[in-house]
Amino acid sequence: MKILIYGVGGIGGFIGAFLCKTEFEIDFLSRGKTFFNLKNHGLNLQSRLENLKFKNINIFDKLEDFSNYDLIILSVKLYDFKDCLINIKNKNYNKKTIILPFQNGIFAEQLVRDYLSNRINYGAVAQISSYLDNYSKIIHKGKLATFFVGPILKSNKKNKKLLNFCHKLLEVGLDIRYTEKINQKLWDKFIFLSAYSGMTTLTKMTIGQIFDNSTLKEMFVQAMNETYKLSKEYGVFFEYDPIERWQEKISSMPYDMTSSMFLDFKNNKRLELNWLSGSVVKLSEGFKLKPVTHKKILEQISLIK
Repeated sequence: MKILIYGVGGIGGFIGAFLCKTEFEIDFLSRGKTFFNLKNHGLNLQSRLENLKFKNINIFDKLEDFSNYDLIILSVKLYDFKDCLINIKNKNYNKKTIILPFQNGIFAEQLVRDYLSNRINYGAVAQISSYLDNYSKIIHKGKLATFFVGPILKSNKKNKKLLNFCHKLLEVGLDIRYTEKINQKLWDKFIFLSAYSGMTTLTKMTIGQIFDNSTLKEMFVQAMNETYKLSKEYGVFFEYDPIERWQEKISSMPYDMTSSMFLDFKNNKRLELNWLSGSVVKLSEGFKLKPVTHKKILEQISLIK
């Protein structure tokens, strides 16, 4: 199987490091400083789960042909996502290629379908806190690193290539799970991430500091509840209470853990704010919901930025 990782950030780099342990043929597509660092120094993952380093990787800063890939992992930021899809579409894209969009938010899967006209659409979710440092080393915080993939429509048959992809990665230690409930997983992550990214960036605090403060903790939980209410309007069903489950998970997260959006904020980079709290606010208004907390996050970070 030939696989392309398009965008080598915290998620693409993490998955890529484990893929390099398989017999699959792996290519990486990146640009700028990250491209030069990875080309010169290789791929380096620092994790409590496993430290991995691969000196020589196949990395490119542009590709003219996307037709010979069995699977493409998309891990660019949301603000670059449309350009990424247009690039793939214009460069000999093969509609049989499996596309796995590991973006934040809840729009990536629909955009893949709109831009690439995929007959079978797959969802992908990464539950992990990881980022690139200034030397393009992948830093994984904590032990949470669980990935989910699966068809958007339950009527789609299981794809043997995708199942083999998951199986091989499980063999080398990556917790990636095929699921028929990928829409639930997408919203489950969005419930947490929209609050986590917004609150850490707004307060400039770690998740441990936020939950040590009763007022900020209440605000964080309220933000999750606002996104949870929105999920119900989209007909997403949970067999469990996602708010309670996330609070349990947060209690075991590293005290100093923070979001990639806050790191982007500190480094004066573009933010995914409009696709996170911004999306909650915009979509909620269509259902006459009142996402007070997300609106506050959106307005106050926009003022600071």
